[in-house]
Amino acid sequence: MTEQTDPIRVMVVDDHPMWRDAVARDLDAAGFDVVATAEDGPQAVRRAKATTPRVLVLDLNLPGMPGVQVCKELVGTLPGLRVLVLSASGEHADVLEAVKSGATGYLLKSARTEDLIDAVRRTAVGDPVFTPGLAGLVLGEYRRLASEPASAAPDEPRAPELTERETEVLRLVAKGLSYKEIAERLVISHRTVQNHVQNTLGKLQLHNRVELVRYAIERGLDDI
Repeated sequence: MTEQTDPIRVMVVDDHPMWRDAVARDLDAAGFDVVATAEDGPQAVRRAKATTPRVLVLDLNLPGMPGVQVCKELVGTLPGLRVLVLSASGEHADVLEAVKSGATGYLLKSARTEDLIDAVRRTAVGDPVFTPGLAGLVLGEYRRLASEPASAAPDEPRAPELTERETEVLRLVAKGLSYKEIAERLVISHRTVQNHVQNTLGKLQLHNRVELVRYAIERGLDDI
């Protein structure tokens, strides 16, 4: 008897009705559970809190509240929510702002339907997904941030001890590898990689992959 898994709960936010409906239809046809759609920022926040999707497919240019603000508010209040930005803009500033606000991935609207479907599946498990060419930009920004001097308090507590495996996973995350690539490299399951990352986030009191990668680069783990 095969194990039944619930479909991934998804919400689509875009102010263009035809685009929003088309994305929702494509995701529904691919087997996702599209629990809600929204056409502006405030509506997106209300409906996401009411329906608790696993993945929020979010446009940045929204009436009422910018997409990055929607992302910040929801990632901070809905545990386990992942945000995949789906935008017409490939501007570097937009990409970096979205990632800093808590987005897991960033896809351009020129992406193929099959790429979007794959991106939503990967986003649901916390794998960072970027339109080709943007992943290097984001990793470069991680490195730039890590090179800035940190303002640590004099009585800052010593960093918690990570296990050897957690450190190994953290090092590969800092190098920009996806969870799937880390799992293949270490010959462990994708879920085990996720668990190590979540445990490490908890131990270090960090909130997302952006902060985790910065932490690792600051300690030189990406050069090992």
